[in-house]
Amino acid sequence: MGLGYRLHMPTIALLRDVFPTPDCEPALTARLSQAAQLGADLVCLPEVPSLPWAPCSKTPDPTHAEPIGGPRCTMQANAARAAGIALVGGGICTDDAGTRFNTALCFDASGELQMTYRKVHIPDEEGFWEADHYEAGQDPPMPCVLAGMRVGVQICSDNNRPFGCQHLAAHGCEVILNPRATEAGTLDTWTTTWRANALTTGCWILSVNRPHPEGGTPIGGPSVAVSPRGEITLNSEDALTLVEIDLDAVAGARNDYPGYLARPTDIYAKAWAATPPQRAWPDA
Repeated sequence: MGLGYRLHMPTIALLRDVFPTPDCEPALTARLSQAAQLGADLVCLPEVPSLPWAPCSKTPDPTHAEPIGGPRCTMQANAARAAGIALVGGGICTDDAGTRFNTALCFDASGELQMTYRKVHIPDEEGFWEADHYEAGQDPPMPCVLAGMRVGVQICSDNNRPFGCQHLAAHGCEVILNPRATEAGTLDTWTTTWRANALTTGCWILSVNRPHPEGGTPIGGPSVAVSPRGEITLNSEDALTLVEIDLDAVAGARNDYPGYLARPTDIYAKAWAATPPQRAWPDA
């Protein structure tokens, strides 16, 4: 279907705000309602938006982790349902064995949980002592349908390895959301990565950051959107920004170079099968 016949282009709101306790439900509902009133179909929150930035310290707080369906998860589901808008949020969620994971939570507009995704690439450095707070996810990312879009998630540093983005694109993803917690001074590096991943996948890539320094960690920086052709269409430090998603641009980018190039997964699978996993560089 050509752009001229499209009745509606879905809109994603990037919300640079966090809601660090379960009693923040009214505030979250109000912000989601605001986004819906402005015409958004889906809201993306920053990395672990239902908690303070715990990895500024090496000491994990046992009250920060909860199973799927816990108070922070329920807060986000309730807010999405009350506002009538899809939501990509998250938290530190546990599995049946009590293992903690940095988990994205994807709700539809009725507040039903449609997908979860566990962060795979875990930093371990000053201000980002994440390895002390949660384990690396072991499952590849997959897209789900939210607000009429095939949406996938790569949490923060996941986007600094291209494998997940390429896997999502191979499974028909159209929009990759990258909730993050990053320092403002690293924006140039992140922008280069987003543009490269967008250009080589033919996906929209949208990223939203936590809004301000926490616990001595200089977190900050804009919301950014990159088109499937690698063009920056949004760079804003506003608390709430809207991005209209032209899904025709995905098909167009994939029909042109380099989008149309083959993905010989059998070749890469053979190569990776013979390569031992590299959790970190030996001197890390």
